[in-house]
Amino acid sequence: MAGVLEHYSQGQSYCEMLGRAEAPAEHTAEIQRRLAQIDLAELRRRAADTERELYNQGITFTVYSDTGAIDRILPFDVIPRVLSREAWQTLQAGVVQRVQALNLFLGDVYGAQHALKDGIIPRELVLGNANYRPEMAGIKVAHGTYVNICGIDVVRDQMGEFMVLEDNARTPSGVSYVLENRNMMLRAFPDLVSDIPLQPVDDYGPQLQQAMVEMAPAGVSDPQVVLLSPGTYNSAYFEHIFLSREMGVPLVEGSDLVVVNDRVWMKTTEGLAPVHVIYRRINDDFLDPEVFRPDSALGVPGLMRAYAKGNVALANAVGTGVADDKAVYAYMPRLIKYYLDQDPILKNVETHICREPDALAYTLEHLHELVTKPVGEAGGYGITIGPRATAEELADARAKLIEDPDNYISQPMIQLSVCPTLTEDGVEARHVDLRPFAVTGRSTWVLPGGLTRVALRRGSMIVNSSQGGGSKDTWVLG
Repeated sequence: MAGVLEHYSQGQSYCEMLGRAEAPAEHTAEIQRRLAQIDLAELRRRAADTERELYNQGITFTVYSDTGAIDRILPFDVIPRVLSREAWQTLQAGVVQRVQALNLFLGDVYGAQHALKDGIIPRELVLGNANYRPEMAGIKVAHGTYVNICGIDVVRDQMGEFMVLEDNARTPSGVSYVLENRNMMLRAFPDLVSDIPLQPVDDYGPQLQQAMVEMAPAGVSDPQVVLLSPGTYNSAYFEHIFLSREMGVPLVEGSDLVVVNDRVWMKTTEGLAPVHVIYRRINDDFLDPEVFRPDSALGVPGLMRAYAKGNVALANAVGTGVADDKAVYAYMPRLIKYYLDQDPILKNVETHICREPDALAYTLEHLHELVTKPVGEAGGYGITIGPRATAEELADARAKLIEDPDNYISQPMIQLSVCPTLTEDGVEARHVDLRPFAVTGRSTWVLPGGLTRVALRRGSMIVNSSQGGGSKDTWVLG
């Protein structure tokens, strides 16, 4: 290969562009040929152009821990990640199956609790979970859909097999980058994209809007949907603006809404207007100060009363966090079998639940080999990667495990797949994961591709934007 891939080496990892030595990725042959016609200087020039455009368009996120530059663009790598149609069909089916099981589980948790009574999952793990909301008991949701928007984090191991790393059933973010990344590639690399049969991603807004309409209370013929945001200081505020525009619905904050006679109304210049569906990007704790945190200024007093009486729909439902807890994740294969009588299409990564004495003992003994994670954290915070940790970091992780084992799981370190990625030293292999987005109303639709996150630091396995990761356009071939 010549061009930008001339000196590229995938090392021992599965490569999304090249495959494996014994099983080359034939579906990317034409894209490899086109990349061979672009030299490194030209790639850098186009990458700089896209970076400027991202910044000028305000496509940013917030890193609260960095006081020097909290607003920044999500680094965008211009070499796409490419999935074959066959690989995508497997992923799509696996995501749909997973979302079905998550919704059945949540309906059971806040209903008859059969899985708890039958010992499929420990009762105390669910009912003692910080995200379990007893206020949801008995509340009916349209079509049994608690998780309307779900992001399933998927990785590919050394052999190229897909595995689920975690479920995001609360307020998964990042879909705006999927759509903007595609727009950026179409503008910056028309020669690379031309005549390649890519499945489109621009249907996400209409699909999301339709799913929200399907959640409306019975008897409402023309429902008003709004997107509820915490406001400009939220790390994903750009995405809130983006999605409200894509859906064609008002973007509101808590102060824009009021509950009167157990119904939700939006303040407008012409008076109060009824609201029937709220796509909320606010965590449960801040949603209604009458029920959850009384000091919250972000939510709407009385919202849970209107919700419990069926006068407004919330997406995602309150209490979905119990389903994306990393300890509950370990039971998902059993829950899929229990509710659907099917084997999981996408396997879990092997998981040790440290609240169990044997698992804790194994984790402490093999700490230097394992990845330990706090069960309730997101964004890559609190993770210790044993094989790459210092003695001090391992000692700190050991102390935290012993002090609070219920808060941790451990997993073997998966050799994540890699993609060719533009770096200061040329095009090199960097580890990636994938977050497909599923939208569910009456049925589930999966956005073709999803958000490919890339660990930009050499050797790093942590792809989260808050930890220095970036993103790529994800191509699903038709």
